[in-house]
Amino acid sequence: MLLVDDQPLIRSGFRALLDLEDDIEVVAEGNDGHEALELARQHVPDVALIDVRMPGGDGIEATERIAEDPALAGVHVVILTNYGLDEYVFHALRAGAAGFLVKDIQPEDFVHAVRVAARGEALLAPAITRKLIDRYVTRPPRPAAGLDGLTNREREAVALVAHGLSNSELAAHMAITPITAKTHVNRAMTKLRARDRAQLVVIAYESGLVKPAQS
Repeated sequence: MLLVDDQPLIRSGFRALLDLEDDIEVVAEGNDGHEALELARQHVPDVALIDVRMPGGDGIEATERIAEDPALAGVHVVILTNYGLDEYVFHALRAGAAGFLVKDIQPEDFVHAVRVAARGEALLAPAITRKLIDRYVTRPPRPAAGLDGLTNREREAVALVAHGLSNSELAAHMAITPITAKTHVNRAMTKLRARDRAQLVVIAYESGLVKPAQS
């Protein structure tokens, strides 16, 4: 686990919570986006918790750099914010963040979210996703590389992911096994060059594959 925030008090508070957990280890702390990238390369943590707005290099740039580095493909970035749903959060998701947390989150919810992110799952509730997309998605749609290469089943799977369904829910909706549902999602992510499910959701809406009014 990597913690990056320009406020030492915030970092120490989160670290104190995480140090109580036997299965979570904080390997490093940083003050800005530049340190986030350097420390991520040095430690390759499962989760990097990065403040979205920092002097000396913000969380969006750090997220994008981490997402672009093949050596850091296993690092799941979670954005920290004071402000909740704003354009910075949306751009961080576009850059490759797995989700975001508001700093006034309850301690037990924070620890749970870290574990969810470590498993590679997106921290995006459907209602929050719809609000972000409705406010900040680009109109008209932006064509996504690889969209034409999706099969009909992969397109269906992406649309369902964009509506917040899990793999088991996809399987039930599409009348297939959960393993097949996961395969459709993973293949779509590869074709669309999506780092994770959160980025897949953004691509689905920005490309016009799914429209906000449909959600």
